[in-house]
Amino acid sequence: MRKILYSREHFQKRRNQLKELMAEGEAFVLFSTPQFSRNSDVDHYYRASSDLFYFTGFEEASSVFVFTPGQKKETTLFVHPKDPKFETWEGFLFGVEGAKSEFGMDQCFSIKDIDQKLPEVLNSSNKVYYKMFDQDLHDRVMSQALQKVKRKTGRSGKGLLPIVDPSSLVGQLRLIKSDHEITLHKNACQISAEAHNELKNYAKPGVTERELHGLFLFEIMKRGAAREGYPAIMASGNNATTLHYRFNDAVLKKGDLLLIDAGAEYNYLTGDITRTFPVGGVLEGAQKDLYNSVLKVQEDLVEKVQVGTSFADLNSLADKMLAQVLIDLKISKQSVEELIENKDIKKYYPHSLGHYLGMDVHDIGPYKDIKGQNTPFQAGMCLTIEPGLYFPENMQGIPDAFKGLGVRIEDDILVTKEGPVNMTVAAEK
Repeated sequence: MRKILYSREHFQKRRNQLKELMAEGEAFVLFSTPQFSRNSDVDHYYRASSDLFYFTGFEEASSVFVFTPGQKKETTLFVHPKDPKFETWEGFLFGVEGAKSEFGMDQCFSIKDIDQKLPEVLNSSNKVYYKMFDQDLHDRVMSQALQKVKRKTGRSGKGLLPIVDPSSLVGQLRLIKSDHEITLHKNACQISAEAHNELKNYAKPGVTERELHGLFLFEIMKRGAAREGYPAIMASGNNATTLHYRFNDAVLKKGDLLLIDAGAEYNYLTGDITRTFPVGGVLEGAQKDLYNSVLKVQEDLVEKVQVGTSFADLNSLADKMLAQVLIDLKISKQSVEELIENKDIKKYYPHSLGHYLGMDVHDIGPYKDIKGQNTPFQAGMCLTIEPGLYFPENMQGIPDAFKGLGVRIEDDILVTKEGPVNMTVAAEK
């Protein structure tokens, strides 16, 4: 039997919180991600859907969770039935009875019966929370189920049940971490930080970016991580000026800057750290000036993460601070106001300051409310602060000394009533 990561009560509490956000007669439907991410004939590693795991703890592929608060049976899970032949090839399955008993569901059915059973489960509902356009197969199953529910109403004139994206509900809940989640998240961040330090020690001229990626995977898994939280970026030299550089195949050269953006996932919570440092030497000249300037901006902005402020506040401040860096380093002759008003700052700093962090690296949660007001930081939120400046080799109109340099520094911050807590402070700078 597979290890179950949390207690049943843990997920029951989350479902109770979801129930408080739903009205009578509403249904909530979550599909897991498909069994495999298939490339040619190779089956790549599977990770359970974050939302489905968040409310059930169930990790098997091709499963569906339906939550119908107020009905006699509020929780329904569709799963793979026990199948010895399948399990010989792919591993243990809880099966219908095992899933029901181990995960505290009111009822479970075989996924093979979903076309028949899902309409029955939704029959008393008046509204469905379901994420459309995620998978064609899921949309087909839902469409057929809703058509069957409609046909059961006869000539009542009722149309299909209205469908609402569940992201708004889930985002409200996942945005604020429980004490237990914060403990796990700190573990993910600590593992990530320790692995970054190992990479810093290993990075020498002649080592490839891919070697570093392999070492990162080894170091985080050695410390208990199940996987990396996202595809790691190991970008040396000019590669660091590509924000989502993925090739990781260059050879490290002495004196080049190396930008590493990587994080470990521990019990479905992920770290996200970026560090930049010189290969086989020390920071000198333009590298040193650029790095120290970005570091100062990053440290100042971390201190601004307080209850009541927002990403909008910090993004505006980051633009001004980084624009001033461009002026101080004589990279731009424009004023701060001109760089921002003309959006020329985005030539050098094309991303925003950070994002929510949790089960997913760009975690779910509203940045604005339905009235368009900025979401203020609250105690229990986790987020990243990651300013950066990038100057590709072919960039015109800047001093040659800065061409090919890219610097980003990123930490994971927990918002508390007492101020910001840097969960990745152990990663050396």
